[in-house]
Amino acid sequence: MRILLVEDDALLGDAVCEGLRQQSYVVDWVRDTGAALAALSTSSFSALVLDLGLPDGDGLGVLRWLRQNGRATPVVIVTARDRVSDRIGGLDAGADDYLIKPFDIDELGARLRAITRRAQGCAESVLTAGDVILDLRQRSVTYLGAPAPLTAREYAVVELLMRKSGCLVTRGEIEEELYGFDDHIASNAIEVHIHNLRRKLGAHFITNLKGRGYRVENVR
Repeated sequence: MRILLVEDDALLGDAVCEGLRQQSYVVDWVRDTGAALAALSTSSFSALVLDLGLPDGDGLGVLRWLRQNGRATPVVIVTARDRVSDRIGGLDAGADDYLIKPFDIDELGARLRAITRRAQGCAESVLTAGDVILDLRQRSVTYLGAPAPLTAREYAVVELLMRKSGCLVTRGEIEEELYGFDDHIASNAIEVHIHNLRRKLGAHFITNLKGRGYRVENVR
């Protein structure tokens, strides 16, 4: 999953980026409302981690912009503002969750998994497609009963395709999920990931509609 972090504090921003990347998230980090709105206008994200105290305005302005433009991107507010009225204001403005600083990175990861499951209509934390089992809580995949040795990006492809069971996912959509602003994307990167996944999870796990995209079917 690709996350946009909006956080001005350098130490906390570094820690959150590192912690979420260790949990296999792709993280883009911006530090003010202007950069956040520019990122949200040009790219798609699975979720937004939003601080409220930003140097060029209140983070709630970013949240209101999202909702006023019909964007349902899940949002976790992370802030030092701990009054009940602040929490109510953030949730009423459209936030999906509210986390008080300081917080544990593992807890943030768990909250992100929960709100993205809800946003995608996926109440279950374990998905199965034939001999492949995806555990969304553990962020792990097993094949034929054994752990599959997937890279972080290979896992991200599996999660994306299984969450969108039966739906065609284009190469561009996969690239958007896997790569951040600063990542270099090789011309054949997606094809390499699909080839490796078929080798690790079975030749027929992913269906390719030539020139159109990829899908995983019969997920339950």
